Amino acid sequence: MARIVGIGANVHDTLITLPSYPAEDTKLRAEKSREVGGGPCGTALVAAAKLGADCSYLGQLALDRGGDFLSADMERWGVDTSLVQRREGTSFSSWIWLSEAAATRTCVFDRGTLPPLALDPAQKEKIASADLLLLDGNELPAAVEGAKIARANGVKVLLDAGGRYAGIEKLLPLVDLLIPSEEFALGITGKATVREAAEELRDRYAPETLVITCGKEGGVILDGNGYRSYRAYRVKAADTNGAGDVFHGAYAYAFTAGRGGADECAAFASACSALKCTGTGGARQSTPTLPELELFIKENER
Repeated sequence: MARIVGIGANVHDTLITLPSYPAEDTKLRAEKSREVGGGPCGTALVAAAKLGADCSYLGQLALDRGGDFLSADMERWGVDTSLVQRREGTSFSSWIWLSEAAATRTCVFDRGTLPPLALDPAQKEKIASADLLLLDGNELPAAVEGAKIARANGVKVLLDAGGRYAGIEKLLPLVDLLIPSEEFALGITGKATVREAAEELRDRYAPETLVITCGKEGGVILDGNGYRSYRAYRVKAADTNGAGDVFHGAYAYAFTAGRGGADECAAFASACSALKCTGTGGARQSTPTLPELELFIKENER
């Protein structure tokens, strides 16, 4: 079984479903609200675990209600939390508005009060014995240290580059599988097109594989086999929150499970993300299991 470990954001989310976004300085009754686990790294690990990978979260959680919820939520979906550091402070939290009319999301977040993560000996050992280290740019000093440990031990490093965090350039040269959003790729390179941005990222940081996600348009791949695109699966989206996180987790699973090269992994991850978007109740709950995803892929191929 593939062994995936992750360092990054694990967020206590409150999802608020609205018929449409309210005008400023007005009141609007929510259709429903729900407490769920979120965050790029945490949700990606859940996605990989639900598909069948052996996943461990190596971050820290606050000793508050949010931290208790997140610990239990990850265990619920099969992610090991035995090496999580629990500390005094308040949890990384967010409040997410989901518009039924537009099928979009708007997020407000509070990073909480935990100090920066310092990897302990057990966490370092876990990284060295893994197959893949999954990062999202949060907890950057620990992520850089973890990436160096991974590379020294032949462990692949995958980065979900969704946010341009201060100092992210220190991490990018240590990444084997670089998967940024289109927004990140264009912003950090200053290029006008996705292809130009892809080539610039390859030249600057030399990842083994570069996959740029472009939302409902699919995305592009650049590696030793050249530049090409992958398609998005067309679905009726009910909730797009966490779609990118699920993509990264599914890609990590496909890569470590040996389900093919970059094209096959991207197509697999795209399908997983699309199927997730048809569900409601949070990204982790809506992420499919492997049999559910394989059936979806088979039906769409027909």
